[in-house]
Amino acid sequence: MKTITKKDILIVVLFYLFFSILYSITLWYNIGGYEKDGLFGWANLEDYWYMSGMSYLFYFFASIFIWFIGVKLLKHKRILIQIVAVSILIPTVAYVVRELRYLLLDNFGIFHLQGTGAVWDWYIPSLFLMIQFGCFFAYRYFKENQRKLKVEGELKTAALKSELSALKAQLNPHFLYNIFNTISASVPPENEKTRHLIAELSDLFRYQLKASQVEKVPLYEELNFVKKYLDLEKERFQERLLIEINVDEKLNNKLVPPMLLQPLVENSIKHGLASLIEGGKISISIFEIDEKLHFEIADTGVGIKNKDTVFQKGIGLKNTKLRLEKMYQTTLKLSDNEPKGLKINFAI
Repeated sequence: MKTITKKDILIVVLFYLFFSILYSITLWYNIGGYEKDGLFGWANLEDYWYMSGMSYLFYFFASIFIWFIGVKLLKHKRILIQIVAVSILIPTVAYVVRELRYLLLDNFGIFHLQGTGAVWDWYIPSLFLMIQFGCFFAYRYFKENQRKLKVEGELKTAALKSELSALKAQLNPHFLYNIFNTISASVPPENEKTRHLIAELSDLFRYQLKASQVEKVPLYEELNFVKKYLDLEKERFQERLLIEINVDEKLNNKLVPPMLLQPLVENSIKHGLASLIEGGKISISIFEIDEKLHFEIADTGVGIKNKDTVFQKGIGLKNTKLRLEKMYQTTLKLSDNEPKGLKINFAI
């Protein structure tokens, strides 16, 4: 619920002022004020105050009380409950305020309606407050509906942009995948290792193309993708890169989001091991506890001192963190590895 602004308060004050003047003119005319005082006799401020100004001031504060009890305190309840609460409060508060006002007027010897006529000092304010809060709930519904329409419009625009981005993301890997196959076919037979590396890279792009089309893949497919990526990195680092993967085979068919592990492994190599002359080791462990898959990616690299700011730098870690939060309401946990390096844990 939005915060009340000065503009909102001004509108309510003007609303009360207008109807108090209108009510004062009505009373003035009914008691023969026109014949006695002329056309502008109703503008007498003292008469206005006693006829309606005081009453509407009382009901102005009463409306604030009703709003606080029936709307503010029930802001987390359904709108129907708020409407029912306000509908009960209005006649109750109007009656109490009328009695308090009558006590004050009697104390100063000022006239007020008597007997059955006093019901009008309860009925009219109740009706007035009903109209006021009816306008309030109608206006709030209108604003909320406008906000929802705006959000829906933004979501549709974002969905369209996302769909276009996804189509572009599919085109690039698909194009490269075909190019790599063409290059691989042109490599002489004696360069079998080069042909193998091109085929591995081609498989990476084929998996990336698939990842843009599905929400989840079997764990073994994700691991195969990571292994191919690590094989290519192994060609670059040679003996400087050691790889260890510990996964129970019974977990192979568990479904996981595609491209979940590779950004984390890439982060370990790029920011953890690449700068070390002696290289290091990357370990990937996946196990199941209480029907949840637990993942651990550890490296023996340089580590990270300030772990609070790490998600502000790299795209891979940040995007993976956001995916986990949106899909599983979980997050990445960073800790120091022993004897050195970084350890990343999460569960889905």
